[in-house]
Amino acid sequence: MTTIKQAWADVGGLSKPSKMPSHGYSLSAFMCKVGSKLREIKGSSCADCYARKGRYVFSNVQKALDNRMHQLQNNPNWLRAMIFLVSHYCKKSKVFRWHDSGDLQSVEHLCMIVEIARATPNVKHWLPTQEGSMIKQYKNLYGEFPDNLIVRMSASMVNGVPPKHHTHTSTVATDTSLAIGHMCPSSLQGNKCGDCRMCWDKNVPNITYLKH
Repeated sequence: MTTIKQAWADVGGLSKPSKMPSHGYSLSAFMCKVGSKLREIKGSSCADCYARKGRYVFSNVQKALDNRMHQLQNNPNWLRAMIFLVSHYCKKSKVFRWHDSGDLQSVEHLCMIVEIARATPNVKHWLPTQEGSMIKQYKNLYGEFPDNLIVRMSASMVNGVPPKHHTHTSTVATDTSLAIGHMCPSSLQGNKCGDCRMCWDKNVPNITYLKH
C-alpha cells in the first residue's frame, strides 16, 4: 500500500500534456538513444524535436525530467508506484500515453512498462518509440505485447514511409496530403485529441502526425 504523495515521489511525477485526454509519462529528450542520433540528421523526425525547445528547456522542467530518470533507474519502488498512479489517474480516461518526451532506455525499461500495462488491464497504453532494436529484443525474448499496450514504431524521416516489420507505426508529414493511413486530427481541433483515440487503437496500423 502507498499514498499518491509517496507514489508521486517514487516516480518523480507524471506529465499532463494539454493535448492529451489523460496523464502521461515523460523523460528528457536529451537522453534519447536513437533520437539523439537522428537529431543530427537533417530531415529526420527528431531533427527539430519539440521536446528540446520551448518550455522543455526551462531549468525547472529539465530538473523534474532528470529526477524522473533518476527514480526510474534507481528507485526499487518505481514499478509499484507507477501502477498505483496509472490506476488512480486513469480511472475516467482509461488511456495513458508513454513518453510525450523522451524514449525507452533499455529492454528492462520496456519490460516494466509491459508489467504496468498487465497490472492495469482497464487502461489502454500507447507507447511511441524510435527504439526498434529494443522492441525486437523484447519480442524475441518474451513474444507479443499485452492487448492493452500498443507500441508504435516511429518513422525516422519526415515525409518518410512507415517502418517495416512492425504492426503499428506512425509517420510525420509536412502536409495533410502526404498522410499515410489515418491523419491525426489534432491540427483541426485546437491541437487536442478531443474524442479521438486512434493512437490507442490496434485496428489503426499507421497514424500520420502533422509536423510541429
